[in-house]
Amino acid sequence: MNNQRLARTAGWLVLAGAVAAGLLAWYVTRQPASPFEQANATADPTLVSRGEYVARVSDCVACHSLPGKAPFAGGLEMATPLGAIHATNITPDKNVGIGTYSLADFDRAVRHGVAPGGRRLYPAMPYPSYVKLSDDDMRALYAFFMQGVQPASEPNIPSSIPWPLNMRWPIALWNGVFAPTKTYAAKPEQDALWNRGAYIVQGPGHCGSCHTPRGLAFNEKALDESGAPFLAGALLDGWYAPSLRQDHNTGLGRWSEPEIVQFLKTGRNKHAVVYGSMTEAFNNSTQFMQDDDLAAIARYLKSLPGDPQRDGSPWQYQAVAADASAPGAHTYATRCASCHGLDGKGQPEWMPPLAGATSALAKESASAINITLNGSQRIVTAGVPDAYRMPAFREQLSDQEIAQVLSYVRGTWGNNGGAVDAAAVNKLRGHTDPASSSPIILHMR
Repeated sequence: MNNQRLARTAGWLVLAGAVAAGLLAWYVTRQPASPFEQANATADPTLVSRGEYVARVSDCVACHSLPGKAPFAGGLEMATPLGAIHATNITPDKNVGIGTYSLADFDRAVRHGVAPGGRRLYPAMPYPSYVKLSDDDMRALYAFFMQGVQPASEPNIPSSIPWPLNMRWPIALWNGVFAPTKTYAAKPEQDALWNRGAYIVQGPGHCGSCHTPRGLAFNEKALDESGAPFLAGALLDGWYAPSLRQDHNTGLGRWSEPEIVQFLKTGRNKHAVVYGSMTEAFNNSTQFMQDDDLAAIARYLKSLPGDPQRDGSPWQYQAVAADASAPGAHTYATRCASCHGLDGKGQPEWMPPLAGATSALAKESASAINITLNGSQRIVTAGVPDAYRMPAFREQLSDQEIAQVLSYVRGTWGNNGGAVDAAAVNKLRGHTDPASSSPIILHMR
């Protein structure tokens, strides 16, 4: 009798396991629904032009183009905790690109991270943000990539993630927990300008991919203004992407809406100059946005409250008497003051101030170290490269000298970011490269 009961129990367990395995297999291999299943591509020049603008706003070139290569031919290496992956060829080449994609295929890849055949894309592709793109913008984006981009037969580079970590089916489970599935829905209590800004920031602009802190599963901790971590600042690839909320010290609390627009349009204002990863976003995306869209972004960002507990007491400028004996002071006077001023106020709007700079107030020192070691990329505005570029000091200054001068900057003029350790400088020295003097500048057509 006991043997029969055991056999019956074992049978039920096997059946339950088989059902669970079947459900799991169905879930991870299913194709997301697309509203474009029966749609056909159209050769409308107006739609192609609109798609080019959506591609600019979405900054597709940032990951899918390399200097000296055809636009959107892929190849950019992106480090992950599991190994390196490379951006793919998204030109309409039929062999190695997306030339065989239907509009529905394209939609599933961009908004849901699922390529034809059910292959899951790594969430380095910001589909958790792109899912908010409207159907109209998706149609336009598809028209541009199929009709406005030249095919390039540049082979895709396989990832270096080893087996079994390179199996992609678990991404479906990650998506089920962390990735939204719906397009942006306008908030009726907000006006049209705010909603347009929210749409761009949350969706095509995918600002949260860099500026929102990540959880243990590498998920963005919030995807819109309903979560306090949204755009609250995050460390990414050796840079600290600052808060875009109304944090007085580490965010945009001291910036007006016109100053935000100016920064996105020209790459600089009296508070700061674009640098790090934001340089590429400016060079190929934000400066090409329409003024109304930039105003919408500014309106939305100014609506996001800061967190005084996280941000600390509001910064105020404090004049200091010259003290050449202070560690780092001599290095600052001889290496930095000619551009940034002995008073730390810079020469706005060309040489940014270090007094009150986010990089000098944030507890995370990665940006300050990185730009001192490696310098800045060229800022190209309206096709004209800037004449003022932060030089790299990795060959001129030791780890200790860089740590001392940054500690001086982060502890002077009212700055309170904290001291920098030479070991932190050494770590970034080994994991970063000097900024290229030849930035990626995409001339689409």
